[in-house]
This record gives sequence, C-alpha cells and structure tokens, in this order.
Amino acid sequence: MIRYKIKELYDWKNRKNRKPLILQGARQVGKTWLMKAFAQEAFAKHLYINFEDNAILRQLFVKDFDIQRILFDIYMATGTQVDSDTLLIFDEIQEAPRGVTALKYFYESIPQQPVMAAGSLLGIATHEHDSFPVGKVDFVSLYPLSFYEFLEAMGKGRFVEALRQGRWEQLNSFAPQLEDLLRQYYYVGGMPEVVKTFAEEQDLQAVRRLQLGILDSYDRDFSKHAPLPEVPRIRMVWQSVSGQLAKENKKFIYGLLKEGARAKSFELAIEWLRDAGLVYKVNRTKKGQMPLSAYEDFSAFKIYLLDVGLLSAMNDLTPQALLNGNSIFTDYKGALTEQYVLQQLRLAHRNIYYWSADNSRGEVDFLVQHDNRVVPIEVKAEDNLQSKSLRYFVEANPALHGIRFSMAPYREQSWMTNYPLYSVETVMQ
Repeated sequence: MIRYKIKELYDWKNRKNRKPLILQGARQVGKTWLMKAFAQEAFAKHLYINFEDNAILRQLFVKDFDIQRILFDIYMATGTQVDSDTLLIFDEIQEAPRGVTALKYFYESIPQQPVMAAGSLLGIATHEHDSFPVGKVDFVSLYPLSFYEFLEAMGKGRFVEALRQGRWEQLNSFAPQLEDLLRQYYYVGGMPEVVKTFAEEQDLQAVRRLQLGILDSYDRDFSKHAPLPEVPRIRMVWQSVSGQLAKENKKFIYGLLKEGARAKSFELAIEWLRDAGLVYKVNRTKKGQMPLSAYEDFSAFKIYLLDVGLLSAMNDLTPQALLNGNSIFTDYKGALTEQYVLQQLRLAHRNIYYWSADNSRGEVDFLVQHDNRVVPIEVKAEDNLQSKSLRYFVEANPALHGIRFSMAPYREQSWMTNYPLYSVETVMQ
C-alpha cells in the first residue's frame, strides 16, 4: 500500500531541529502500518512498543521522566538497546500514564534520539492527567486513503501519473473507467483495511462487514473516552450526520437531533467528535475575501464524516444502487460527492469554508485559500452543469475564478473552470 504522507515523515527525519513526532489521526486510519513501513525504509534499526498490549512498559513513565532510566527499563523489557540510530516508536501512547508528557523530556534530554508516537485521537485529545508538551513535539496528520492512494492500491497508478500531469485530452478516453473507480471509492472509502480487502478480494460484502465493524468500534470508544454525561449527545450528533448531509441545504440543524434542541446543549458533543478526528466541521464565511477567517460565521456550519465509505455504510447504501447509478439515490449521490471532495480538500487545506447568501437562495459548496487567493468551489454529482450560485458569487467578486467539479470533462471558461471529479487532488494541492 502506498501512503503519500510518508514524504512528510522523511521531511521530519531530515529536519535539523527535529522534535518527537506525534502521528495523529482517528482510529484505524493506518497510523501503525505507516510508522512501521517508514521505520523499515528509513532507519537501520527501530523498536516498536505498543502500550496497549504491554502491561509492564505501560508504567514506563509513572515513576519519573529520567530518560536514561526510561531507556534502561526499555532495554530490560525488550532486550534492545536504543541509540541515536534507532527509531523509537510508541504506539497507543494514550494507554501509558504520562506518556504524552514524556515526549517533552526526550526532546530536552536527548534531542538526537528519533521518537515517533501515535494513538487514537479519541485517547490523546481527551487524555486526562497529562500535560501536553506544547512546542516540544512535531505533528503529522493522517487521514483515510485519498482517491489517488485508492487508485494506487487498485493497481491503477498510471492514472494517477496522468492526472497529476493534467493530461485532460488523453484522460477523456478513460473517463468511464475513472468514473467507475470513483464510484467504487464512494462505496469502499479510504479506511486502509477496507481498501486492502477490496483490492485483494473484490468482495463488497466483506467491505461492508469491515465498515460496520469500524463504526461499532467508534461507538464503543464513545463510552470509553468521552465524559459520561456527553455520550448520549455525542451519539445523537454522530448518527445525525448522514441525514444532515442528505438535505438539499446541508447546514447543520440542531432541531433534527431532537425537537427543541439548542446549540448550547450539543456544542461540546460536536467539538468532541471533531477533536477525535471523526467529523470535519466547515463553517460559513460571509464574504469571498482574504482572509476568509475574518468573515467566519460560527453559528452556521456543515458537518462531514471522516470517510465517504463509512458514510455509505451508515446509510446502508447497496452496491447496486451506488455503482449502477440507481435513480433512487440521485439526491444522496450529491451528499457522497460533496463528502468525497471535502476529504480531498482536507489533505492540503486546514481551513475550509462554504458561502451562502443571507436570504439562503444561493450557496457555494466550499471556499479555500489556495495559492494566495480565494477559490470558490462547486460540486456536482453528475454532469449537470448549471452553476447559478457559483456564477452569481464570482460576478459579485470579479477578482475570483471559480472551480466546478463534476462528471463532465475539463473545460475552461472566463469565470470558471470545470474539472472532472476524479482530479480534485491534482487541482487543489
């Protein structure tokens, strides 16, 4: 499996002022696999410690933060002596009391020692009794596989190469195949175990079983990590996301959680899910001017899941309905397509917004700051090329040039460029 994030890990390794690295991401996005693959590629030696299944080392940091004592205890427990040529990997670090805090002392005591740590954001972001080592660690965020990584896993890396080169005319000949692969991605998504199973077995029933298992594990984690009073509200928000995205107006509505629901009662639950990496929150911006954050409207937002395949699973969409273009799911394809585009944007853009008119009669799906300019983005699930809201927005902001992603081929106009949906990573990175 190819993960493009490995380049950032090499950048970290070669950094002059290298700090311990926290690889952050939601559970089951492939953090362990990536750390081990990187260790085997980039280091002569490495030592992997999983605190979840090692009861002795789980208490490694309880006594004190004396790094020499810690390294000796590691040697006694594992038989491996750690030196500056050894990549030290701490997995499930949230299971070790004071483990996250200990990273600060590695940096201050032996900065030459390469240290990587990972754990579920459900644990790290909500870990009690730990002082977070602000300014003493580096971060890399890992997400589900992108569509291009999915293509690589499916043995279609040649398409990725052509897409990155923007070979639009040649790609037009392969558009039906790329569109089929994109619809497969809508169903399978980017969770590594799911993609690996699909690539090897082509079994969509096995895909769905794995997805439902992941969703069940997240539900169990709510009770394990979240404050007990918040668990029911977290579940209500989590279970409502798919329905919120199915609406024509995808703005999050508290009243759909339960009658009379108010923001004050659910804000903490939403932020908890966001901190855990399970949802993405996209706030409205009132203007298309830089910086977009200056015009942010915190009271209006949309919520997306971490993975389009999990969104399909939550809605129990059948392979036949999705892959064969069943008209019953035409409207919901819009939700899946918007979810897909958001995921690809998230790879390169930390802050993503949307715009809607004050009278709610017009909406631009996404706005980002890209190459030092504001880019308004419209998403179309099929090849319907009506773009009234995008055109209105660009005409009201003549310095901007719009982008539309649809199933139609590449086409450039004076105010907007249409790109095929399967090319989002090329256009926006």
